[in-house]
Amino acid sequence: MTRWRSARAPLIWVALALAIGVPVAAAAASEQLAWRDPVYILAGFAGIIALGLVLVQPLLIGGYLPGLSAYRNRRAHHWIGGALVLAILIHVAGLWITSPPDMVDALTFSSPTPFSPFGVIAMWAIFAVALLALLRRPLGLRPRTWRFLHMPLALVIVVGSVIHSLLIEGTMETTSKAALCALVLAASVKVMIDLQVWRKRRTFRGDGVARQ
Repeated sequence: MTRWRSARAPLIWVALALAIGVPVAAAAASEQLAWRDPVYILAGFAGIIALGLVLVQPLLIGGYLPGLSAYRNRRAHHWIGGALVLAILIHVAGLWITSPPDMVDALTFSSPTPFSPFGVIAMWAIFAVALLALLRRPLGLRPRTWRFLHMPLALVIVVGSVIHSLLIEGTMETTSKAALCALVLAASVKVMIDLQVWRKRRTFRGDGVARQ
Protein backbone atom coordinates (compact mmCIF):
# COMPACT_ATOMS: atom_id res chain seq x y z
CA MET A 1 0.00 0.00 0.00
CA THR A 2 2.83 2.39 0.88
CA ARG A 3 4.61 1.59 -2.40
CA TRP A 4 1.40 2.26 -4.32
CA ARG A 5 1.02 5.63 -2.64
CA SER A 6 4.65 6.49 -3.35
CA ALA A 7 4.26 5.56 -7.00
CA ARG A 8 0.96 7.41 -7.30
CA ALA A 9 2.27 10.68 -5.84
CA PRO A 10 4.21 11.83 -8.95
CA LEU A 11 1.26 10.87 -11.15
CA ILE A 12 -1.03 13.21 -9.23
CA TRP A 13 1.33 16.13 -9.73
CA VAL A 14 1.76 15.27 -13.41
CA ALA A 15 -2.02 15.07 -13.83
CA LEU A 16 -2.43 18.48 -12.18
CA ALA A 17 0.26 20.00 -14.40
CA LEU A 18 -1.44 18.58 -17.50
CA ALA A 19 -4.89 19.72 -16.37
CA ILE A 20 -3.64 23.30 -16.21
CA GLY A 21 -0.86 23.21 -18.80
CA VAL A 22 -2.80 21.66 -21.69
CA PRO A 23 -5.51 24.38 -21.79
CA VAL A 24 -2.81 27.06 -21.57
CA ALA A 25 -0.80 25.46 -24.38
CA ALA A 26 -3.92 25.01 -26.50
CA ALA A 27 -4.84 28.65 -26.01
CA ALA A 28 -1.28 29.70 -26.92
CA ALA A 29 -1.68 27.84 -30.23
CA SER A 30 -5.01 29.53 -31.04
CA GLU A 31 -5.20 31.30 -34.38
CA GLN A 32 -7.25 34.06 -32.77
CA LEU A 33 -4.12 35.41 -31.05
CA ALA A 34 -2.94 36.79 -34.40
CA TRP A 35 -5.66 39.47 -34.23
CA ARG A 36 -5.20 40.36 -30.57
CA ASP A 37 -2.96 43.01 -29.08
CA PRO A 38 -0.44 42.07 -26.35
CA VAL A 39 -2.44 43.59 -23.48
CA TYR A 40 -5.58 41.67 -24.46
CA ILE A 41 -3.56 38.45 -24.77
CA LEU A 42 -2.05 39.01 -21.32
CA ALA A 43 -5.51 39.61 -19.85
CA GLY A 44 -6.85 36.46 -21.48
CA PHE A 45 -4.06 34.23 -20.21
CA ALA A 46 -4.39 35.74 -16.75
CA GLY A 47 -7.99 34.53 -16.81
CA ILE A 48 -6.91 31.04 -17.88
CA ILE A 49 -4.30 30.88 -15.12
CA ALA A 50 -6.93 32.06 -12.64
CA LEU A 51 -9.18 29.15 -13.60
CA GLY A 52 -6.26 26.78 -13.05
CA LEU A 53 -5.63 28.27 -9.61
CA VAL A 54 -9.30 27.74 -8.75
CA LEU A 55 -8.63 24.03 -9.35
CA VAL A 56 -5.58 24.01 -7.08
CA GLN A 57 -7.35 25.60 -4.10
CA PRO A 58 -9.72 22.73 -3.18
CA LEU A 59 -6.95 20.21 -3.79
CA LEU A 60 -4.82 22.00 -1.23
CA ILE A 61 -7.50 22.49 1.40
CA GLY A 62 -8.58 18.87 1.01
CA GLY A 63 -5.02 17.58 1.40
CA TYR A 64 -5.17 15.71 -1.91
CA LEU A 65 -1.75 16.78 -3.17
CA PRO A 66 0.94 14.35 -1.93
CA GLY A 67 4.11 15.44 -0.21
CA LEU A 68 2.60 18.42 1.57
CA SER A 69 1.94 18.61 5.28
CA ALA A 70 -1.24 20.13 6.66
CA TYR A 71 0.67 23.30 7.52
CA ARG A 72 2.15 23.59 4.02
CA ASN A 73 -1.26 22.96 2.48
CA ARG A 74 -2.70 25.87 4.45
CA ARG A 75 0.20 28.17 3.62
CA ALA A 76 0.07 27.24 -0.06
CA HIS A 77 -3.70 27.78 -0.02
CA HIS A 78 -3.14 31.32 1.28
CA TRP A 79 -0.43 32.11 -1.27
CA ILE A 80 -2.40 30.65 -4.16
CA GLY A 81 -5.34 32.76 -3.02
CA GLY A 82 -3.14 35.84 -3.31
CA ALA A 83 -1.96 34.74 -6.75
CA LEU A 84 -5.58 34.25 -7.77
CA VAL A 85 -6.43 37.82 -6.76
CA LEU A 86 -3.42 39.09 -8.73
CA ALA A 87 -4.43 37.08 -11.81
CA ILE A 88 -7.96 38.50 -11.65
CA LEU A 89 -6.62 42.05 -11.29
CA ILE A 90 -4.43 41.57 -14.37
CA HIS A 91 -7.35 40.03 -16.25
CA VAL A 92 -9.71 42.90 -15.45
CA ALA A 93 -7.09 45.65 -15.89
CA GLY A 94 -6.06 44.30 -19.27
CA LEU A 95 -9.64 44.13 -20.50
CA TRP A 96 -10.26 47.63 -19.13
CA ILE A 97 -7.28 49.02 -21.05
CA THR A 98 -8.32 47.37 -24.31
CA SER A 99 -12.04 48.13 -24.05
CA PRO A 100 -13.22 50.39 -21.21
CA PRO A 101 -16.89 50.59 -22.38
CA ASP A 102 -17.20 46.79 -22.38
CA MET A 103 -15.77 46.59 -18.87
CA VAL A 104 -18.12 49.30 -17.62
CA ASP A 105 -21.05 47.35 -19.05
CA ALA A 106 -19.76 44.15 -17.44
CA LEU A 107 -19.20 45.70 -14.01
CA THR A 108 -22.63 47.34 -14.06
CA PHE A 109 -24.30 44.11 -15.21
CA SER A 110 -25.55 45.76 -18.40
CA SER A 111 -23.39 43.81 -20.86
CA PRO A 112 -25.25 41.89 -23.60
CA THR A 113 -22.74 39.02 -23.37
CA PRO A 114 -24.12 36.14 -21.24
CA PHE A 115 -20.75 35.27 -19.68
CA SER A 116 -20.05 38.71 -18.18
CA PRO A 117 -22.26 38.62 -15.04
CA PHE A 118 -20.90 35.23 -13.97
CA GLY A 119 -17.32 36.48 -14.23
CA VAL A 120 -18.09 39.68 -12.33
CA ILE A 121 -19.89 37.81 -9.54
CA ALA A 122 -17.00 35.34 -9.23
CA MET A 123 -14.55 38.27 -9.16
CA TRP A 124 -16.32 40.03 -6.28
CA ALA A 125 -16.56 36.73 -4.39
CA ILE A 126 -12.79 36.26 -4.80
CA PHE A 127 -12.14 39.78 -3.51
CA ALA A 128 -14.53 39.18 -0.60
CA VAL A 129 -12.69 36.01 0.44
CA ALA A 130 -9.33 37.77 0.18
CA LEU A 131 -10.59 40.66 2.32
CA LEU A 132 -12.01 38.29 4.92
CA ALA A 133 -8.71 36.39 5.01
CA LEU A 134 -6.83 39.64 5.68
CA LEU A 135 -9.27 40.71 8.39
CA ARG A 136 -9.75 37.28 9.96
CA ARG A 137 -7.37 37.86 12.85
CA PRO A 138 -8.21 41.55 13.46
CA LEU A 139 -11.91 40.66 13.52
CA GLY A 140 -11.28 37.61 15.68
CA LEU A 141 -13.28 35.31 13.42
CA ARG A 142 -13.62 31.84 14.89
CA PRO A 143 -13.00 28.81 12.65
CA ARG A 144 -16.71 28.01 12.49
CA THR A 145 -17.58 31.60 11.53
CA TRP A 146 -14.80 31.64 8.94
CA ARG A 147 -16.09 28.43 7.35
CA PHE A 148 -19.65 29.77 7.42
CA LEU A 149 -18.53 32.81 5.43
CA HIS A 150 -15.86 31.20 3.28
CA MET A 151 -17.64 28.10 1.97
CA PRO A 152 -20.62 29.86 0.29
CA LEU A 153 -18.26 32.38 -1.29
CA ALA A 154 -16.00 29.56 -2.51
CA LEU A 155 -19.03 27.90 -4.09
CA VAL A 156 -19.92 31.16 -5.85
CA ILE A 157 -16.34 31.46 -7.10
CA VAL A 158 -16.32 27.93 -8.50
CA VAL A 159 -19.74 28.03 -10.16
CA GLY A 160 -19.30 31.56 -11.47
CA SER A 161 -15.82 30.88 -12.84
CA VAL A 162 -16.86 27.66 -14.56
CA ILE A 163 -19.97 29.13 -16.20
CA HIS A 164 -18.04 32.25 -17.20
CA SER A 165 -15.35 30.15 -18.87
CA LEU A 166 -17.69 27.74 -20.62
CA LEU A 167 -19.78 30.54 -22.13
CA ILE A 168 -16.79 32.38 -23.59
CA GLU A 169 -15.91 31.50 -27.16
CA GLY A 170 -12.33 32.71 -27.27
CA THR A 171 -8.79 31.44 -27.47
CA MET A 172 -9.32 28.47 -25.13
CA GLU A 173 -9.76 25.14 -26.90
CA THR A 174 -13.20 23.69 -26.20
CA THR A 175 -12.33 20.16 -25.04
CA SER A 176 -9.44 21.08 -22.74
CA LYS A 177 -11.46 23.96 -21.31
CA ALA A 178 -14.42 21.71 -20.58
CA ALA A 179 -12.11 19.14 -18.96
CA LEU A 180 -10.53 21.78 -16.74
CA CYS A 181 -13.94 23.12 -15.72
CA ALA A 182 -15.14 19.59 -14.94
CA LEU A 183 -12.09 19.01 -12.74
CA VAL A 184 -12.71 22.29 -10.90
CA LEU A 185 -16.27 21.24 -10.15
CA ALA A 186 -15.30 17.68 -9.19
CA ALA A 187 -12.50 18.79 -6.85
CA SER A 188 -14.73 21.38 -5.19
CA VAL A 189 -17.61 18.97 -4.66
CA LYS A 190 -15.29 16.29 -3.28
CA VAL A 191 -13.60 18.58 -0.77
CA MET A 192 -16.94 19.93 0.44
CA ILE A 193 -18.29 16.41 0.94
CA ASP A 194 -15.09 15.16 2.59
CA LEU A 195 -14.85 18.10 4.98
CA GLN A 196 -18.51 17.74 5.93
CA VAL A 197 -18.08 14.01 6.60
CA TRP A 198 -14.93 14.68 8.63
CA ARG A 199 -16.71 17.26 10.77
CA LYS A 200 -19.59 14.89 11.41
CA ARG A 201 -17.20 12.12 12.45
CA ARG A 202 -15.39 14.52 14.77
CA THR A 203 -18.71 15.59 16.28
CA PHE A 204 -19.79 11.98 16.79
CA ARG A 205 -16.46 11.14 18.42
CA GLY A 206 -16.78 14.16 20.68
CA ASP A 207 -20.29 13.11 21.68
CA GLY A 208 -19.03 9.60 22.40
CA VAL A 209 -16.20 10.84 24.59
CA ALA A 210 -18.58 13.19 26.43
CA ARG A 211 -20.99 10.36 27.12
CA GLN A 212 -18.21 8.18 28.47
